[in-house]
Amino acid sequence: MAIVLAVALMPQLSAAPAGAACGDGYRSTVPSPASFLGFPLGAGQPRVVTNAEIRGYLSAVDRASDRVSTGTMGTSVLGRPLDYAVVSDRPGAVEEIRALRDPRGLTAGQARRIAAERPAVVWIAGNVHGGETSGADAALKTLYELAAGRSCAVKQRNDNLITVILPTQNPDGRDANRRQNEYGFDLNRDWFARTQPETDSKLQLLRRFPPQVFIDAHEMGGRQYFFPPNADPIHHEIASEPVDWINRIGEANKAGFGYQGACTETVTTECYFNYDTYDLFYMGYGDTVPATGFGAAGMTYEKGSASAVEDRVQQQFNTQWSTLGWAAANKRAVLTGYYRQWSDALAEGRAGKLEPNEVVQPGNEVRFPVPDLRIKSYFLMPGRQLADVRGLVERLRRMDVEVYEVKEPLRVRDARLFGGRRATGVTVPAGAYWIPMEQPQKHWIQATLGEDPYAPFPYFYDVSSWSNPLLTGIETIYTGDDVRPRAVPVTKIDGGRTRVAPYYAYELDSAAAAQLTFRLLGQGAHPVREPDLDRVSLPASEVTPAVDRLARSLGVDLTPRLRPVTGVALTRPDVGLFRGTGISTTSGSFGEARYVLGERWGLDLTPVTTADINDNTAAFTGRTVLLVPDGSSATGGLTAAGQANLRAWIAQGHTYIGLRNEGTRLARAAGLTSTTEAPKPDDYLVIGSHLRVDLDARSPVAAGRPAEDFEFNNGDPILTPSSTGVNVLTYPGDDSFWHNGYTVHEDVLKGTAVVVDEPTGAGQAVLFAFNPLFRAYNESGLHLLANAVLHPSSPATLRAPGVAPARAAAAARPPAPNLGGEWRPSRIEVAATDLTRTRSIVSRYTGTATTALVGDSAYVTIPNPQGLQPDEHPFLRSLVADLRATGIPLRSVVG
Repeated sequence: MAIVLAVALMPQLSAAPAGAACGDGYRSTVPSPASFLGFPLGAGQPRVVTNAEIRGYLSAVDRASDRVSTGTMGTSVLGRPLDYAVVSDRPGAVEEIRALRDPRGLTAGQARRIAAERPAVVWIAGNVHGGETSGADAALKTLYELAAGRSCAVKQRNDNLITVILPTQNPDGRDANRRQNEYGFDLNRDWFARTQPETDSKLQLLRRFPPQVFIDAHEMGGRQYFFPPNADPIHHEIASEPVDWINRIGEANKAGFGYQGACTETVTTECYFNYDTYDLFYMGYGDTVPATGFGAAGMTYEKGSASAVEDRVQQQFNTQWSTLGWAAANKRAVLTGYYRQWSDALAEGRAGKLEPNEVVQPGNEVRFPVPDLRIKSYFLMPGRQLADVRGLVERLRRMDVEVYEVKEPLRVRDARLFGGRRATGVTVPAGAYWIPMEQPQKHWIQATLGEDPYAPFPYFYDVSSWSNPLLTGIETIYTGDDVRPRAVPVTKIDGGRTRVAPYYAYELDSAAAAQLTFRLLGQGAHPVREPDLDRVSLPASEVTPAVDRLARSLGVDLTPRLRPVTGVALTRPDVGLFRGTGISTTSGSFGEARYVLGERWGLDLTPVTTADINDNTAAFTGRTVLLVPDGSSATGGLTAAGQANLRAWIAQGHTYIGLRNEGTRLARAAGLTSTTEAPKPDDYLVIGSHLRVDLDARSPVAAGRPAEDFEFNNGDPILTPSSTGVNVLTYPGDDSFWHNGYTVHEDVLKGTAVVVDEPTGAGQAVLFAFNPLFRAYNESGLHLLANAVLHPSSPATLRAPGVAPARAAAAARPPAPNLGGEWRPSRIEVAATDLTRTRSIVSRYTGTATTALVGDSAYVTIPNPQGLQPDEHPFLRSLVADLRATGIPLRSVVG
């Protein structure tokens, strides 16, 4: 639907000839915001605009102006429409702008003609965080100026640009005045994975209107305004053209930023700032994905929310208008550079060249250069987790990456295996998927498939690893060899049944297969699980056309069988979702559980409160599985009676699943495990990195996973191995230990536990040191979680002796301290010789900071008990700015 709407818009966009004269005032037929809303936007604006008013105003302008067409690209989680407007006097052929993204189909002369004759595409998107409203309001003011204005400034913009205005990307969050969407997802972290409907439909529209400039309008703490140049790090695969445009637009914003004399040359530092806080690194942002995946000047704009509504809206409008002016004035050069960057990407892919690391922030130096490495091809191997392999293929294809299925075995002379290993003479089997780097989307391929993001500089706003093969846990190799396998383009996901048979079976070795299983159980099917737990079968009568379509969409093969499988009939789990002290229903892993287990897997989730467990109510005792998401409490508020109730309930054959901080600490407090939580060294940092893990197949939680895998760690608790259960996943204690991303003192993780399966009577407690639900894109973690939910209610796990005494000793230990909830505490590293000066400045802001000396470094930790994002923190950004202004060199900053 969204695709059809986007294409259908183009013939409707008609207006006066390009040579028509400009003049004064506005078209009287187009309603102004003040006439429609009853109050002005910007100067004098008394309140924010509602979702209904946004939609109504877009519709009214569409009816009144022949420069504007509107559409709905999709809906939010709660079904609210995601409306947008397209504005231009010269829309031209967007197909030709799209054609610039593939230089193989254009000559240089044709590209120059398009750059000279066609308008560039600029996006203005607001309100991706629901409570950050001013970008959306300002976008309506921008829409009115473009739709009704008669000035030469308006004419220049409409002649030279197609402006796509998406006022709110998160209408559910806007209505609730909440950062996240209805499932608790931060939509500005969801871009590469596109798990949420708001993100997915937006990216489909971006493919139809590929931008050369993209504004993502936000709000932050304080009163200042941020626009690029960005803070370091910048991802090395972002081409030089977008970075140059971003920095030049920053200069244009400085020149046009003044508002009623409040921002003059003498007080600019009180009005806006650059080179701070907001980096261009993680591939889930509304600036990095437009920059890397679409070659655009992707930019985050942030206005301090402490300012009055009118100031916030007016300053957002000022930057939107200045950006449009720069793009219109430079559109020919921008389109020429746009074509050039795709041409360069082809050449780099052909040579297997990776872009080098660079820094843009004055005073910084590249600390960690991209290694001298040639990559010409990636191969996704089909031997295991095939459905998840196919899911990744589809994710790539939906970002215009060309993927090919290998039809004959191919021998690769020099291969690199994910996890830092090399091999010679590797055979790539038929059925593998080949992603050659010699294609226009070379930058996006490396940015999302690469084994390591190669951060140039130790400053982090978010995570430092999002490698899709590592998240999925699939076998992947890459090579710098020149290879040309016999292969065919992939045009759809494979899966489903291939011929008629009395029974069908599928491998339960992927998150996608687990999703199919839960969906089958929800439809009343009767799948049977084989004794080895790796395969499921069901009769042909239950493979309805709808089931076949679902299997195909998930990439799950339904293999014909002549006889039924001998095994255990699966039953639909009855899951209780714990909401204890400090756990929010719309953020963190609680919201992620609502989405993954509820929306994606189709399970009914019953809320279970602290009082339900303490009082042993039916809301608790009637469940077969209890999932305790991550949170900030060490006990979940359970009393001694509640802990006893929990132990008795598990012993009856039920499953407790505890995630990360609260899930593992509550289990320890209740005497469910012999694991302990080891203290973290003062200089320890694991900033969203991947690490190799070893697997113990004695637990059903391990079913379908390889003996050696990878898992994601984001500063998670360090768990000592259990002496009473099965340590399902552990970090290697030998030379096979491996990590990517940005870490410090990560060696303390060697030999520690990642997932533990602890028996209690006929049931079990499964503890995850990490959050497998994190952003719903960690497919290997989701597969493990699904295995835990489907855990057989029989003593299938190893029962070690001495369970009760060991657990009693663990329960007697004092609980681990509250380390700051879901979000890590902020930490600043300086030279030990600068500690005294640093403490003096920090003391102006807080008296709760702690310091530690490790070698020649001093670490200052700022507690973050509310789990605030860095830009929401009341003083962190100002503190960092003060330290820099004082001349104290910052060795690293972690938000």
